Amino acid sequence: MDTWQRRTAYYTVGLFGVVVAYAVAYRYGMRAFEGESITLLESLQVVVEAVTTTGFGSDAPWQSPVMNVLVVGMNVTGVVAIFLALPVLVFPALETALSTTVPTAIDEDRSEHVVVCSSYSPRVAALVSELRDRGIDAVVVEPDRATARELYEAGHDVIHAEPDSFDGLEGAGLPRARAVVSDVSDRVDARIVLTARELAETVRVVSVVDEPGRRRYHELAGADAVLSPRHLLGESLAAKVTTAVSVDADGPDGSFDIIEIPILRGDDLVGTTLADSGLRERTGVNVIGVWYQGEFESPPDPTARLDRGAVLLVGGRPAELERVRRLTAADHTRFDGQETVVLGYGEVGRTVSTALEEADVAHTVVDRQERPGVDVVGDATDPEVLEAAGVPDARSVVLALPDDTAAEFATLVVRDLNDAAEIVARADELPSVDRLYRAGASYVLSLATVTGRMIAGAVLDEDVLALDTQVRVVERPAPGLAGTTIGRAAVRSETGCTVVAVVRDGEVSTEVSPELRVAEGDSLLLVGTDRSVERFTERFG
Repeated sequence: MDTWQRRTAYYTVGLFGVVVAYAVAYRYGMRAFEGESITLLESLQVVVEAVTTTGFGSDAPWQSPVMNVLVVGMNVTGVVAIFLALPVLVFPALETALSTTVPTAIDEDRSEHVVVCSSYSPRVAALVSELRDRGIDAVVVEPDRATARELYEAGHDVIHAEPDSFDGLEGAGLPRARAVVSDVSDRVDARIVLTARELAETVRVVSVVDEPGRRRYHELAGADAVLSPRHLLGESLAAKVTTAVSVDADGPDGSFDIIEIPILRGDDLVGTTLADSGLRERTGVNVIGVWYQGEFESPPDPTARLDRGAVLLVGGRPAELERVRRLTAADHTRFDGQETVVLGYGEVGRTVSTALEEADVAHTVVDRQERPGVDVVGDATDPEVLEAAGVPDARSVVLALPDDTAAEFATLVVRDLNDAAEIVARADELPSVDRLYRAGASYVLSLATVTGRMIAGAVLDEDVLALDTQVRVVERPAPGLAGTTIGRAAVRSETGCTVVAVVRDGEVSTEVSPELRVAEGDSLLLVGTDRSVERFTERFG
């Protein structure tokens, strides 16, 4: 039932109740004050004449003041009811009649699309965008007529229907769809899952829950994947902090290091691409990967634009890294185990804290409420509270605050207290992302972006945003590369790993170029994610 239908129902029920109440009161008043006994039907007739202003009733004039006041009240009620009917019933009905008609079903030849059951929101927009980028159509089932009409007129694929009804899901072509996504509310989503399962047993069903404790019930209803947006956001933020560079090779003994370089406002690199920047030629470092708006890309696209907020992961010798630092005028972040401060201990903050504990990362939690898990109680925007939490000496600060305005202000305070800290922040609204970066955040993830990407990944049964990205430096033998140059083997593009050094006869050389020919018995020092290292081992190991 859409908004107009609900208003019509409420108005009709309310008006009927008022008329009946007046009819009972009028009948009693005529007997008590006028000395006349009339039937309830006769009383109802008089009330309807008064309320609709079509007459003054056959019993006029009334002798008692009470009855005159009652009739005046009925007349006023009728006038008010008529004026209320104009904006509530008449105008919407005319607008609906004259406006674009939103379809209630898609064409029968449509198939392999994704049915999205949700009121349109930023995370639905992110999901639709993610699916579109992969060449997959999405049909939104919107229950509100006005919203559906706006989306339809804006060019979106939408039908107006109840998402938890058989007719609505059939109209969206669920039996022919690739998957269905339910993201309305925890209870309605469970009903959508049940309905979808009854209509099509083989269609993939993805459900979104606000309360992680309700995941089990959606699984029992038949969902193939159940996602918790805030929990996922917390894991994403924690993954950025806990992303570690671990050396498990007898390597260069300190002659090679991995650092992060945030691209800040005013840097010469802003607006350029990796190819145009000439970082390797100018400094000698290897760009291992880049975080773009919260997504790690390794190897990075050399033609991708470097905007403020991107973070470069580079490797090289101390002198080379110092040249990068001077070039970007940025303080780099080392993986040296310094403390992390978590601001906010809601669902996101608890997830971040748990992930940090599992990664054995020392951290301090700040929250307004005193409860288990909170180390410092106070306002996260108060400089004194942040100083007591150790922000001035922290390596990183995670802003897990549920209010974007508070997060923006807290970012300014944190940056003032510690100009070198890595600030990792959440944002509920997409417009807040740019404001947080402008305030000084190093890395920002929006709830809408994370949810949209993760739903897309669940729909496609793949990891769109890897929450467990771990960047490692490892030594691996490469018998499959013997006699071949690194450039000819396309190690980086084929596996995602960057070769940063060669171990030959016990000696480590960081002079690595595409022309380097791998000899029998050589081991390579690689930098990459868990997955990229696995790909290298499978292909060349």
